[in-house]
Amino acid sequence: MTYTRAQSFTTRPTLQGTFGMTASTHWLATASAQAVLERGGNAFDAAVAGAFVLHVVEPHLNGPGGDMTGVFVTAGHPAEPAVLMGQGPAPAAATREHYLAEGLELVPGAGALAAAVPAAVDAWLLLLRDHGTWELADVLSFAIGYARHGHPVLDRVGSTIASVAGLFTEHWPTSAALWMPDGKVPAGGDIVKNLAYAGVLERLIAAGEPAAGEDAGSREARIDAARVEWREGFVATAAVAFLAEPHRHSSGTDHAGVITEADFAGCSAGYEPAATLEFRGYTIAKTGPWGQGPALLQTLGILDGFDDEYLDPSTTLGAHTILEAQKLAIADREAYYGDAAVPLAYLLSPEYAAERRQLIGKQASHEFRPGRVPGHEPFIPPLRTEYLPPSLAERGENAFAGVGEPTVMPTGETRGDTCHIDVVDQWGNMVSATPSGGWLQSSPTISELGFCLGTRLQMTWLEDKAPSTLTPGKRPRTTLTPTLVLRDGKAVAAIGSPGGDQQDQWQLLYLLRTIVGGYEPQQAIDAPAFHTTSIPGSFWPRTWTPGGVVVEDRLGDEVITELEERGHVVTRAGDWALGRLSAVVRDPETGILKAAANPRGAQGYAAGR
Repeated sequence: MTYTRAQSFTTRPTLQGTFGMTASTHWLATASAQAVLERGGNAFDAAVAGAFVLHVVEPHLNGPGGDMTGVFVTAGHPAEPAVLMGQGPAPAAATREHYLAEGLELVPGAGALAAAVPAAVDAWLLLLRDHGTWELADVLSFAIGYARHGHPVLDRVGSTIASVAGLFTEHWPTSAALWMPDGKVPAGGDIVKNLAYAGVLERLIAAGEPAAGEDAGSREARIDAARVEWREGFVATAAVAFLAEPHRHSSGTDHAGVITEADFAGCSAGYEPAATLEFRGYTIAKTGPWGQGPALLQTLGILDGFDDEYLDPSTTLGAHTILEAQKLAIADREAYYGDAAVPLAYLLSPEYAAERRQLIGKQASHEFRPGRVPGHEPFIPPLRTEYLPPSLAERGENAFAGVGEPTVMPTGETRGDTCHIDVVDQWGNMVSATPSGGWLQSSPTISELGFCLGTRLQMTWLEDKAPSTLTPGKRPRTTLTPTLVLRDGKAVAAIGSPGGDQQDQWQLLYLLRTIVGGYEPQQAIDAPAFHTTSIPGSFWPRTWTPGGVVVEDRLGDEVITELEERGHVVTRAGDWALGRLSAVVRDPETGILKAAANPRGAQGYAAGR
């Protein structure tokens, strides 16, 4: 049996060129980043410019008060993938005991108690300082322009605001003032401005400008001044003062935030070595186990022991094998991953992968099955198939919409949740980055800043002794998981996707279809997708469906029926509902560059020449 090849039809072409390529989840970010390349900037200048535009044009999917992770290589060190770490830790006062004393049994999905210290902005500025070439003012000019003068808003921004309009009106008046001026929810195409955020960016630039008669100093020093202003200046002061007032959380109860100016000052982005695994002659580079990235590596390690026919996502055999491998790897994620001493070398070893591979049978498992690691006791999360906070249940209320990071609803409705951007330039610099958090529905808008803080702490447990138990100063285990692919010591692809727990599941399908199946990037992105829900959700309210799998109908009735016969609990999501991938590709031998983006939702775009 041979690997099923993609049909010749794609929703758009795989772009090809030799100058530079950009792909992201919004066309304005893609166009802005590409404009930087056209004006002589490198991939890092372009990625930073595009990322700040994403704050403005996708405020329901990310914001400056959130987090990000990136994986990149420089043209000077093509064999050394590095991680850009923009995930802030829990504040010093964010203790498990405090949250339990507040009457909570889960970290809320919305509200300031769910906020880690925001690190996305500092991470982007760090990348620009060390690897970019442009001045901060030039890089931020695109985002400032859209924030100050406006941009046509997406339909999905309006629908997100509509879903939380009652919350804004009744409990978060500052959010209503920004996102519902005059009480009106913006419609798709309306011009939306964020003057407060434009002012924030302008003040960051001004922090690095010399006073009259002073030496201008270096570009790096000017960027560092902006970083200091973000961490120790007006941003921290305004956020801490505002969030000290109690406000409504997704628990249905009111709480004050615990973040302090010292938390802001103590949080700095940085670089880390990438975690890597060899698969079919390629090196896959991910974050460390403070993110979910190594679970993709574990999945590939399990699948590497199968013949190609078991790795075809378009067949029953392939889909079943992939789903079962993912469940095993993600069970280990829950049992062992966190911002702590994780036995990653053991979890990524060929011997352990072979042991786990033996657990895959012909029928779908409905069990939570982490492996046994010498010297480590696996954490077993509570099973929640449904959940409503007692504070709401007692009043007969539903939890307000827009919390957590839901991607696929049972009805097949989809909603976005995160952003992504990939850039490659003519010199071989390549970056894949996934910004998220600080969604407009995360917590009340801080009026002076024009944005809110994120909700990444909801990914921590209040149960004791879990590897990701809420702990002051520790990073919550993030789902943000960009990917870099190398061959023969050179980067050949940067990919990523929004999607919470689904990010690596959808990226896995892309990797299998391109590496094993020989698909072109756009073919792989367009091909039918699926993912398991037979895992504890990383987002409030942490529910899951034993044996669950969500599929695009285009997978085909025959395959879907056969998956059900194997015991999978299948939810159909529609023909074009799953996956938000984008990708850029480079052939080091020919210099040919490629790019592709997701057609689902008519929002993602690639550009290049």
